[in-house]
Amino acid sequence: MSIAPAAPPVVQLRVPTDEDAVAWHRAFADPEVMRFFGGRAEELSMYEEWTARQRRHDAELGYCLWTVLDGEDRVVGFTGAQPWGPAAYGPVGETEIGWRLARSAWGLGYATAAARLTLERLRAAGVERVVAAVDVLNERSAALALRLGMEPAETFTTPQRPDQEVRVFRLEL
Repeated sequence: MSIAPAAPPVVQLRVPTDEDAVAWHRAFADPEVMRFFGGRAEELSMYEEWTARQRRHDAELGYCLWTVLDGEDRVVGFTGAQPWGPAAYGPVGETEIGWRLARSAWGLGYATAAARLTLERLRAAGVERVVAAVDVLNERSAALALRLGMEPAETFTTPQRPDQEVRVFRLEL
């Protein structure tokens, strides 16, 4: 008797709202969620600015870091894409796909389902290639990039954290 693989979870992506800034701030207050992003959540004002920037990206580019909703319309994090920058290091000029979920949503398939939906939307928007910048110690994110069919490429460090090595993954759409 074979066991059928579990169906992917139901996810929705929406352009972030003002209220999503609060939800992101709450979801990312967990030090484990932020382990590869400096270890702590940013101030609420940063998430307010970030969600406003994503609304601009969606209006101008047709894509952004979308809020991920589970099957019960609860905010579980974000996934999507945005232009890399304004940093002068890393994959300058590329479109970066990214994801970050509340720890309560880890291991349930939300990140994979939402990232695959993101890739569909990016193809529809005419994006030809995406990159993911993943801390080399972040095995979960690296595994997701590989599940998406991304290929490992170069590594770089950031001026803010020269001890943090980041691997770039690439995918032609």
